Amino acid sequence: MSSQSLDGRIEKLEERVTILEELPARIDDLTSQISQLRTEMRGEFSAVRAEMNSGFAAVRQEMRGEMSSGFAAVRAEMDTGFAAVRQEMRALNEETRRHMLVLHEEVIAKMGLTQESANGRKGSAPRGRPRTKRR
Repeated sequence: MSSQSLDGRIEKLEERVTILEELPARIDDLTSQISQLRTEMRGEFSAVRAEMNSGFAAVRQEMRGEMSSGFAAVRAEMDTGFAAVRQEMRALNEETRRHMLVLHEEVIAKMGLTQESANGRKGSAPRGRPRTKRR
């Protein structure tokens, strides 16, 4: 019994040694797989970065185009609005000038009437009261 158990133990020991002898090859294979995985991941990450950069560049370009057209529309609308405001200001200015001219002519006319009545009254007595001499 002891020899059988010794024989069994030797067989198990030999199996373990065989497995341990295969271990360096398996580790080398695993190292190779990890190295290959790292290379593939590095390449994929670079591809993802490049794809993201090109996507972001396309988005930036699209946004610039949209913003430029939007700004152009705003500028055109503002120019139209400014033109309308300028036109209205000119019309109001012209109306103010006409009103000032009418007022100026009225003042001139009133001044003329005032001078005529002052010149006409110098030699005559004021109306409504008799003229008396002062002593």
